[in-house]
Amino acid sequence: MNEFKIAQPLTLDQVTALLSKEKAGCAVMAGGTDLLDLLKSKIIAPELVIDLKTVPALAGLKEEKGHVSIGAMTTVSDLAESPVIGEKFPGLKQAALSLASPQLRNVGTVGGNLCQRPRCWYFRDTDTICWKKGGSRCYASKGRNKYHAIFGGGICHIVFPSDLAPALISLDAEVTIYGPTGKKEIVKLEDFYIYPQTDVRRENILGPHQIVSEIRIPLPKNSAKSTYHKFKERGTWDFAVVSASVSGVVSNRVFSDLRIVCGGVAPVPWRLKKTEDFIRGKKIDEAVIRQGAKAALADAKPLEENAYKMDLLEAVLDAAVSSLL
Repeated sequence: MNEFKIAQPLTLDQVTALLSKEKAGCAVMAGGTDLLDLLKSKIIAPELVIDLKTVPALAGLKEEKGHVSIGAMTTVSDLAESPVIGEKFPGLKQAALSLASPQLRNVGTVGGNLCQRPRCWYFRDTDTICWKKGGSRCYASKGRNKYHAIFGGGICHIVFPSDLAPALISLDAEVTIYGPTGKKEIVKLEDFYIYPQTDVRRENILGPHQIVSEIRIPLPKNSAKSTYHKFKERGTWDFAVVSASVSGVVSNRVFSDLRIVCGGVAPVPWRLKKTEDFIRGKKIDEAVIRQGAKAALADAKPLEENAYKMDLLEAVLDAAVSSLL
């Protein structure tokens, strides 16, 4: 790990000023759990680390007119323990509680979870120069690929590791991007992530002088429901092998509104629009759910070691959708 300096700004404008002026490499630190691993793996070697914990405007959760606002530096534990989140967005609470361990949830932040880097073992290996690190190949395509993508891989078969992102996208969340001179841009979280084919070196649309400052979730309809189901190999402190976040309005086993987003299967949180279209308006039973899953799986391109994820996706989706009936 290289030596670096730490800056502790007090305002958002100071953060973006530092990002704009710093000509040498710099990085921002939210909770620091992923950043430390990136530093130790020598994926990044910044000369300056900007600590966001000292910016009060970036933390906190409140209900406002028409939406709930979550500061990017709100800890995952605070998110999970919020009565507003538990009452209005139970799926998001489930996703937060499924994440890592209690100790890491006390440190990790919502914004950090949404902006973390992929966990691909080739990307994290200090001696492997893959596409994402300036190389010319994806080693997972012909190598060990048990945990890699079955959708949307192309030139790079990473899976996006966040638990919160699928849950928030299923709730139609937005992110506020804060840039130089106080410029704000609000985008759908679903549009925040980019595919390797667009830019293999990045996972989201953030520019070099921008940070995520806030996440906003529209308040749900009175009859709306949400849930998050996750399959992981270990009981605790593990990333999703496959996850499914489902939100919608259901009555008499019929969904009139439905959003399904999966984790662990693609380089971005993967929305199952074909499954949504197939299920919406039908009387739900196990056969309908399975047929809906197969409609989405027609687009899957599993690698040599990860075809099992197709069966897992069906099972996780069945459990998630059935729990809302």
